Amino acid sequence: MNTYAVIETGGKQYRVEKGTSLLVDRLGAKEGEKVALRAVMFRDKEVVLGAKDLEKVKVEATVAEHLRGPKVKVFKYKPKKGYRRRAGHRSELTKLEVTEVKLLSGKPAAKKEEKPAAAEKPAAAKKPAAAKKPAAKKPAAKAKKPAAKKAATKAAKKTTAAKKPAAKAKKPAAKSASKAKPAAKKDD
Repeated sequence: MNTYAVIETGGKQYRVEKGTSLLVDRLGAKEGEKVALRAVMFRDKEVVLGAKDLEKVKVEATVAEHLRGPKVKVFKYKPKKGYRRRAGHRSELTKLEVTEVKLLSGKPAAKKEEKPAAAEKPAAAKKPAAAKKPAAKKPAAKAKKPAAKKAATKAAKKTTAAKKPAAKAKKPAAKSASKAKPAAKKDD
């Protein structure tokens, strides 16, 4: 069984082996430069799919040339309406030749260099992390506020519901009060 990898570039995935040439969307690298490609899957004797294991996979390619794809013509029209639109484009492409596909025994050396720098940052970040913890609590408090707001709106609805029957009850009482006023006028 051949060793191969599935790589991702330009939002598309390609199956590559050592010596494979492929056309991908335009890359920023110059002709003759080596490009490291991100592996999504690797297969040798076993299939490698885990993110930590894929860090050990090395897929390297050389930029052979930059070129343009075939011309694509787009013509839109609506019959009997006089609507006609012409457009077209040519895709900007890069031709890659895969030079290396292998699984390393350890992590790449470049990533080991970055980790000590990253290890220093958390040591310095411990002090700001303490400052960030109260900030982390604030969103939790904000999460409680909408619940409190919901409870307040429910309570407001209950009070308005309670007021409505009371308002209806006051209207008949107001009529009886108005009847009492003319009686008071008779006494004057």
